[in-house]
Amino acid sequence: MDSKDLAGVLAVALSLGIPIVAIIAGIISSVKKSDNAREIRRLIIENKTDLETAKYLVDEPQKRQSSNPYPALRWACVLIGLGLGALIDYLLHLKPADSPMSVYFWIIIAFGCGIGLFCSFLIEYKLQQRDAAHKSKETE
Repeated sequence: MDSKDLAGVLAVALSLGIPIVAIIAGIISSVKKSDNAREIRRLIIENKTDLETAKYLVDEPQKRQSSNPYPALRWACVLIGLGLGALIDYLLHLKPADSPMSVYFWIIIAFGCGIGLFCSFLIEYKLQQRDAAHKSKETE
């Protein structure tokens, strides 16, 4: 068995092994979470905890509000920036004749992505300012 065959076998083994390990880890995590919840409920019943504390302990904690309330906006701006970067590369024909893919392509794509992220930041900033102004008007 030469090194190419060994590399192929290793690639197949890893590509099959990683999802299997991820599934097993997810199942173990889910089982441990339900066991912990069952143990908490058992201890609440045994210790005759008052209703308010029991509700606090049993209820799932509320999901923390995401630091980015506009994920679709961010992705849209990034993808528009990537598309514009690819379009600019196509229109300018910056790749040399001897290479299938030039470094200019990746630079323009990265620049387009950066522009998209910057536009997303500006839009999110203005939306957050507007939301804060609306909340302050509601509290008055």
